[in-house]
Amino acid sequence: MEQFDVVVVGGGIAGSSIAAALAPAGVSVLVLERQTTYRDKVRGEYMQPWGVAEMLRLGLEQTLLEAGGGYTNAFVTYGEHIDPVTAEASAIPLGMLLPDVPGAMCVGHPQASEALNTLAQQRGAHIVRGVGDVDVIAAPDTSPIVRYEFDGIVYEVPGRLVIGADGRQSTVRRALGIPLAQIESRATLGGLLVKDADWGSDAAFLGNEGNRHFLAFPRPNGYVRLYLACEPGPATAGPERTQHMLDAFRLECVPNSERLANAQPAGPCSFYVGTDAWTDRPMADGVVLVGDAAGWSDPLIGEGLSVAMRDARAVTDVLLAGDDWSAAAFEGYAQERSERMRRLRVVVHVATELRCTFTPEGQARRVAFSGQMMSDGLMLGLMLSSLAGPEMGPAESFEAENVQRILALA
Repeated sequence: MEQFDVVVVGGGIAGSSIAAALAPAGVSVLVLERQTTYRDKVRGEYMQPWGVAEMLRLGLEQTLLEAGGGYTNAFVTYGEHIDPVTAEASAIPLGMLLPDVPGAMCVGHPQASEALNTLAQQRGAHIVRGVGDVDVIAAPDTSPIVRYEFDGIVYEVPGRLVIGADGRQSTVRRALGIPLAQIESRATLGGLLVKDADWGSDAAFLGNEGNRHFLAFPRPNGYVRLYLACEPGPATAGPERTQHMLDAFRLECVPNSERLANAQPAGPCSFYVGTDAWTDRPMADGVVLVGDAAGWSDPLIGEGLSVAMRDARAVTDVLLAGDDWSAAAFEGYAQERSERMRRLRVVVHVATELRCTFTPEGQARRVAFSGQMMSDGLMLGLMLSSLAGPEMGPAESFEAENVQRILALA
């Protein structure tokens, strides 16, 4: 029976990044991935500057750039309450938030997964794609065993550590009986990749107009990932949802937005209700969870890739620091992640109330917040934490008193 130091269940972005970092250090790694081809789905393709900082520490920049990723160096907030020239002049300079971080990165999720998985294999990780059922058998004081099916044959592989990087429906998490707490958002969010948009790639943007909140994250070569938060209804669930998404980008407050509305769909369009989910104990004896398997942030604020990169870097650091791979060795990771996700939940709550309240009162609150944020350290710290990192804002920014103060604006 072949044995590996580490068995990674899930060869997506988090799992492949860990394997690519461990293999060159002499750690034997097996990666098990269900997909033979990474499919395009509506999910995060925007890495915040704090996620880029983690990606750079992992040495993955060139791989992601070659996979079609590109940097955006500005973030613009448009809206009914501000003219476009002023909005663009007030853009947040993403390349100035953190030392040696050139900005945020936009990269296709399937392309990034494929490139990172290939990199892990090139560096010496053993990759198996197209696996079927997976189970994990873990007990105190024994090495965990991963049982998986491939090509009609069931294999059992022991390892010193199993890393669950297998997404929201994590088989590893369920096998260990680790529960997730979960909050459902009141915002319905949809996404669509478009091409031939005749749109620059140097700035991302968001904003509000009428009964919708919109976001756009450009990539090189004319691709733009569009997101729309709106009231749910037949237009978001039926066959016309793609056209509904495109029409929503005919915006008076965004110059040349018709270029986006007239762009060609380049992937599926789907709408869903956002959720936050978390566990404060993403590990057990012989097992640690990363990425969505350990819980996720509501996609409204675009933190998924950054969370995955922080998880990958933190777990890799533990494994390369010494021979102690016990659950206790991951205590620092668990504590940091717990507070990180708590702070992001606060940001999501405030962002949802600000951006997705489509009433005159909601618009008045947005106007008041926009007018006060730059001169109010606690408000600014809360919102910039989603870009520069949850740990960067003052602790008081995330307290209930500050949240209530923001939501009372009008």
